[in-house]
Amino acid sequence: MTKKDAKNIVQILKKTYPDATCSLDFTTPFEMCIAVMLSAQCTDERVNKVTPTLFKRCKTIKDYADIDIYELENIIHPCGFYKNKAKNIKLCAKEVLEKFNGIVPSNIQDLMTLPGIGRKSANVIMLEVYGIANGIAVDTHAKRISNLMGLSLESDPTKIEKDLLKIFSKDDLKYINHLLVWHGRNTCIARHPKCSICTIKDFCKYYKSI
Repeated sequence: MTKKDAKNIVQILKKTYPDATCSLDFTTPFEMCIAVMLSAQCTDERVNKVTPTLFKRCKTIKDYADIDIYELENIIHPCGFYKNKAKNIKLCAKEVLEKFNGIVPSNIQDLMTLPGIGRKSANVIMLEVYGIANGIAVDTHAKRISNLMGLSLESDPTKIEKDLLKIFSKDDLKYINHLLVWHGRNTCIARHPKCSICTIKDFCKYYKSI
């Protein structure tokens, strides 16, 4: 895959999915942190059904730090893995208050020190909250598409991200996260990829092999 091909892929996907944006609802930086944590092993659609109740209950970061753990677990239960997520939410709130003066960090290194925030989540927060795209959030869609297309042969998300960063230009990083997610949800579906209608099939290693 050449950088020219990668540039063409981005341009084609932008035309295919002109409305590709982050589908998680939030109004503050910390709400974005919460939404991203809840989205692990859960659909954005379900997260968006849960967060209105949570955001109404917790209006400040201190509210998240102080909320009773059992009340929090009950609210976020539909998102799955609720016990671990509730623990991380409270710990994350406390660390933002104590270590960062109540301000969600604007650099990926500090973000990744927060409980419940890994590299993928940190990349999403950096892009959606601060408009900074220095990396690519490799979720299940990005991983699957990268492997099928031959963009990366790796299985580890961090290694896949490194491969993608070598191919895609810095100018396109702000688009590629959303485009891969939308392509994965609408066309390159996990069990039944719609290869016949795929707009970037000419660049795909998998398509050329079938």
